[in-house]
Formats: sequence, C-alpha cells, structure tokens
Amino acid sequence: MQAVQELVAPAALSLQYDVMREIFTLLAPYNVGSKPITPQTVISKGLTVDSLTIMDVIMELEDRFDVTIPMHVAADIVTIDQLAEAVVSQRAKR
Repeated sequence: MQAVQELVAPAALSLQYDVMREIFTLLAPYNVGSKPITPQTVISKGLTVDSLTIMDVIMELEDRFDVTIPMHVAADIVTIDQLAEAVVSQRAKR
C-alpha cells in the first residue's frame, strides 16, 4: 500500500506546483509593492486587483487545468493558497 501512496503523491505535488506557478504568473503584473507574492498573499489586499480581474484569473485557471470552480467556492477564496487548493480539489473530482 505504501508504494501506491508514493506513486500518487508526486503527481499531486506536481499538480499543486503547476497550479501555484500558473497563479504566480497570472498575478505577477498586479504585484506593485515590494512584498513578494506567496501562497499566503491575500489576493484582494496584497495585490492591485479588482473583482473582475480575480474572476478572469479564475477563468484562466479553469481553462488551463480543465476544471470548473463553482461560484460558492470562488466566493470563499481569500489567499493564493486557497485558490490553488480549489483548482487541485476540482481536478481530483474528475
């Protein structure tokens, strides 16, 4: 059983890494401060984005990773880490 978990874990970590890298790339133009973007960055406060930009980023992620993030889930996303987790969890449901 442990061998199966070891085979599954790297793929999940790879997806998490890919999602996080894509989010950082999409949000980089909106980071005008001196603080780096981190998984704990609060999207609406740590970056110069508005609600329309956030929805555009979510739609880009949905297209890129072939997922759909329900509106009730998107409404609760505050940090970059939560956004990445939403994408990963929706992908796991496929």
